[in-house]
Amino acid sequence: MRPSRDISRLIEIMAALRAPETGCPWDIEQNFKTIAPYTIEEAYEVADAIGRDDLDDLRQELGDLLLQVVYHARMAEEEGEFSFGDVVEAITTKMIRRHPHVFGDDEARGAGMAKGMWEAIKSEEKAEKRNARLARGLTAEDHGSGFLDGVPVAFPALTRALKLQEKAARVGFDWGAAGPILDKIEEEIAELREAMAKSDEASIKDEFGDVLFALVNFGRHLKIDAEAALSGTNEKFRARFHHVESALTASGRSLDEASLEEMEALWQQAKSAK
Repeated sequence: MRPSRDISRLIEIMAALRAPETGCPWDIEQNFKTIAPYTIEEAYEVADAIGRDDLDDLRQELGDLLLQVVYHARMAEEEGEFSFGDVVEAITTKMIRRHPHVFGDDEARGAGMAKGMWEAIKSEEKAEKRNARLARGLTAEDHGSGFLDGVPVAFPALTRALKLQEKAARVGFDWGAAGPILDKIEEEIAELREAMAKSDEASIKDEFGDVLFALVNFGRHLKIDAEAALSGTNEKFRARFHHVESALTASGRSLDEASLEEMEALWQQAKSAK
């Protein structure tokens, strides 16, 4: 087996890894649910490489993510459901359908993307998906029939909160401005304090979630994506803590040997340096 630039070689490699008698024991025992966390992890690593502007790493991470697609497709093929080719056909069909102003006839290309066309196309796709599910003996909706049920549960919690709020806002269930949401945040914090005073662990967890949800909503009205904002803060914290660690190392000391006061002083240095 030799490396190749052809996608068919990757498909062959995955088939070999999953071969019952001669494959890799670890790969053979995996299923959709056990592989799903790795798929999410690889997507995050792609985003991380992009965030670091590391194109060499991006090439590698995109390969890892592509492997996940091939992996899921191989397992589906083993179950007689669909193959990698079906996955490619599905996405190419969707892209062509959603861009008639690019791939349509002369009239469609000349008209451009008419207002409301995107929604109409997605409605057609949703109807086709419903019919396909019904034909397989499944429920019509994959996430339930509620208006918000289409927002994937697997999204990171902050992102899912944003998507839920955005969708509810489409039908008018929304705050009119950002200002009043601050009052809501203060209200939620007061309820959190009350739960803490009662040492009610279940209520503390619930009220803490309400505070986070309200903060996401506040950020949405400020045109700030909470997930992106927190990612930035995470990196800022990492960089400042690294400054503390480096300064201690330079003085011949370790993090374990330093007092909180010393680390705080170095932290303030890092803040000042920005």
